[in-house]
Amino acid sequence: MTDTFPLGPKPTTITGGCLCAKLRYEVTLPEDHDFIAASMTCQCTQCRKQSGALVAVFHTVPPLRWTSDDTSTFAEFRASEAATRGICTACGSWLYYRGNGQEGVSLCVGTIDEDILFGKKGADGEDEKKGFGRALASGLGGHVYCENEIPGVTDDIPMLKRGKRYEAGDS
Repeated sequence: MTDTFPLGPKPTTITGGCLCAKLRYEVTLPEDHDFIAASMTCQCTQCRKQSGALVAVFHTVPPLRWTSDDTSTFAEFRASEAATRGICTACGSWLYYRGNGQEGVSLCVGTIDEDILFGKKGADGEDEKKGFGRALASGLGGHVYCENEIPGVTDDIPMLKRGKRYEAGDS
C-alpha cells in the first residue's frame, strides 16, 4: 500500500494549536509510531458538523502536552456517549477526538502547524524545510462512516481510495 503512496519524511515531534493561538500543544511521537495506522478520515455527521468539512482527517497520537501558559479556553465536548472532543472556547477550533478508553487522541490534522504539514520556504522562495503532511494525512489507516459519503463528491476523492473503508458496525 505504501509502495504506491510513499509517506516521505516522518516527524518526531508535532506542534500546533487553535485558530486564535490561545491553545498550543506539542506531542512527541514514539520511535515505533505507526504512521499508516494512525492516519484516518471520518465522514460521520458529528465530525462534519463539528469541523464544517465534508471529511475530517485525523492522526492518532499520544496525549498532548500543552505549551500554552493559560489553557482556560480549553474544554471537552461530548456529542455522544462514545467520545469527547477537545475544543477552544474562544475561537471554536476543534483540536481532537478521543474515544472512551483511548489513551492518546485523534488529532485534527488541520490544527497542526503549517511548517510541520508542508514545510518552510526560505527568503528566496526555495524550500528550506520539507513538511510531513504525507506522513500525517495519508488516510492509509482507514476511512470510517463511508456509508455517509456523498456520491460524486466524497466518494471520488483520491485520498479516500487509499486504506481500508469502514461502515458503521464494521470492526
